[in-house]
Amino acid sequence: MELKKLQNGSDIRGVAVDGVEGESVTLTKEAVYALARGFVAYLRKKYGKEELRIAIGHDSRISAKELKESIMQGLVDEGVQVCDCGLASTPSMFMSTVFEEFKEDGAIMITASHLPYNRNGIEIFCIKNGGLNKEDIKSLITFGEQESFINKENGSVEIKDLLSVYSAFLRELIKKEVNHPNTYDKPLSGMKILVDAGNGAGGFYVDKVLQPLGADTSGSQFLEPDGMFPNHIPNPEDAKAMQSICDAVKTNHSDLGIIFDTDVDRSSAVDKYGHEISRNAIVALAAALVCEEHPGTTIATDSVTSDELHDFLENVLQVKHLRFKRGYKNVINEAVRLNKEGIDSQLAIETSGHAALKENYFLDDGAYLATKIVIKAAKMHLEGHSLDELIKELKHPLEEKELRFKITCEDFGSYGDKVLEELKVYAEKHGEFMLAPVNHEGLRFSFDKEHGNGWCLLRKSLHDPILPCNIESNTENGCKEIAKHLYAFLKNYKELDLQAMEEFIKE
Repeated sequence: MELKKLQNGSDIRGVAVDGVEGESVTLTKEAVYALARGFVAYLRKKYGKEELRIAIGHDSRISAKELKESIMQGLVDEGVQVCDCGLASTPSMFMSTVFEEFKEDGAIMITASHLPYNRNGIEIFCIKNGGLNKEDIKSLITFGEQESFINKENGSVEIKDLLSVYSAFLRELIKKEVNHPNTYDKPLSGMKILVDAGNGAGGFYVDKVLQPLGADTSGSQFLEPDGMFPNHIPNPEDAKAMQSICDAVKTNHSDLGIIFDTDVDRSSAVDKYGHEISRNAIVALAAALVCEEHPGTTIATDSVTSDELHDFLENVLQVKHLRFKRGYKNVINEAVRLNKEGIDSQLAIETSGHAALKENYFLDDGAYLATKIVIKAAKMHLEGHSLDELIKELKHPLEEKELRFKITCEDFGSYGDKVLEELKVYAEKHGEFMLAPVNHEGLRFSFDKEHGNGWCLLRKSLHDPILPCNIESNTENGCKEIAKHLYAFLKNYKELDLQAMEEFIKE
């Protein structure tokens, strides 16, 4: 059994059900059984104790329950006291290691985020270091492949309602922070808040958080868990998904819209006018919330954030902006590192909607971000203001384009490095390319008004044989102009599939 092939960075991912041509099942019952026992061996070595408590939960995917049974069997066969949390969010599973009612030694979440219905995976947490990192997963897999098990016979399974405890935690936070002068226990009275759960696990936010606090949630959509995702991809970055909630907010005259991904570790918002607050805007909004209590803090973001966002963060909010690497774990780890070095960093956030706050264990929690947004919206509602005012000075590029170039050779990692190294040399000889003085991933170039009036970032994908390229411009057809400059260099690399770029240039 080759468990290593299932590792995707800090997660486990694979095909869990048949149904898509050319995609055979890789995340089998046998594989997750071995991984579960490997996790127990990992924890025993880490904690130095044999008696363990581990929580398990899942999102709405059709393969979740079958995989859960195999995982629980693996845990029970190792003598673990298993807490079956049923339908849950990924962040709530981490919180099972924190809440006094649970105090689990570890937690397993069965999810593949926004990936297609036939996929599934595992995200794993332990109390001492939160979500496991890439190296932790490697260690866990090694234990699983070596069958480093002790076969205890006193394992058991207990069913507990984690989402209710987690929801109560969020409700109390809202009540405390809003501190409504007239209706403390119903601080959202008079507000209309619409939620789009995308048929994932986020429907609980309506009936367990918003409604008990007095919010009118009529118009909320796709709350029912359905692992076939019949309405739209449960992903705040998906254009169809975002358009759907924008339309719903306008139709229902809502004060605020909240959209979650499948497992609720990401979220974005929609203002009362039906304008999306996503990508750069969700970063700006989250930063605006944080800087009220922590002026001058450092905001760590991924590498594809716009120059306009940088200007807003540094010049309007007057916080420091560190543009780091893609990958929510990378961004979070960088914020943690900064704090250890004595540099205050209260927020790590990707344009994808992954937002992790220092006050919340640096946990990327879409429901917690939504809760912070709801709190501020409620406060502003009391004052006769609306959320959009917080980011009204945020500017946006006139054009933006993302292109992805497949690397067709087998050693794609080395080939990608070669392209980037040689592009840097090329750029030094071509004045239209202005290399960013501070950059932590790939190559980022600026272009003046004569050569596209914008910027581009070319980098290696985290896991796939692809070079993603992000381009933004403040001139009409500026993205196309920048693409032409880049194409003049890339066209010489025969192992790059440049069809998308060629079609874009010719449009």
